[in-house]
Amino acid sequence: MKLLRYGPSGAEKPGMMDAEGNIRDLSGQIDDVNGAHLSDAALARLTALDPNTLPIVDGNPRIGPCVGDIGKFLCIGLNYSDHAAETGAKIPEHPILFFKANSAIVGPNDTVVMPRGSEKTDWEVELGVVIGTEAKYVSKENALDYVAGYCIVNDVSERHFQANLTGQWTKGKSCDTFGPTGPWLVTKDEVPNPQALDMYCNVNGERRQTGNTSTMIFTVAEIIEHLSQLFTFHPGDVISTGTPPGVGLGMKPPQFLKAGDTMELHIDGLGVQNQTVAADT
Repeated sequence: MKLLRYGPSGAEKPGMMDAEGNIRDLSGQIDDVNGAHLSDAALARLTALDPNTLPIVDGNPRIGPCVGDIGKFLCIGLNYSDHAAETGAKIPEHPILFFKANSAIVGPNDTVVMPRGSEKTDWEVELGVVIGTEAKYVSKENALDYVAGYCIVNDVSERHFQANLTGQWTKGKSCDTFGPTGPWLVTKDEVPNPQALDMYCNVNGERRQTGNTSTMIFTVAEIIEHLSQLFTFHPGDVISTGTPPGVGLGMKPPQFLKAGDTMELHIDGLGVQNQTVAADT
């Protein structure tokens, strides 16, 4: 099942994608695609619906972030061995954790706006994991039981802010619009193995990143196990699990985004994102 949110920013409605690619309105069933409706039982009720009985959404509405009211937006750094190598970083012993401010979250096709003073804004296609059930002290053997589904995240990063403004990476990760999420939340029954997904990112129509989640240093299950020893996951939390090689920082010489550039991000089974870059004024 593919769940989504559509409509103007801040006023999105819940929807479901049917087999023909039509958006079906779920407003009569749930008030939003958020943590309150992501448990296995809640998703089972939605799965049991006949999409043909739901109203078709006309036109071509804006697609919003696929999860509303995201609690924690957690990100894992340097989680692909070949990406760590291209940035000159050592392989981490444990998952590197940083947070992205929730004010960065936007829809998958919304404009990415480089903030004032931006010098090195970069792209990062990532597998997003959406938590569906409260989790604490779980093991990797059962960690995926707590997942509602998966999505695409573009972990847009301002490398100058990240590396040179002193402190944590969060400064370079949390600028407004730096968290395109979606287009859909694809439920876990459609993703039997999250460690076997091809992904890519094109910039201005040219391939920049090509990867597969099989090369993650820490698997989705291992990430959930590790972090759940530290704090409780709540339904609606999102984990962005790291990026494969091909980011602008790793190019020789480095290349970064400029106003007017376009990004296209894809992960098998999870859809496509398309963003245009603008500069804040």
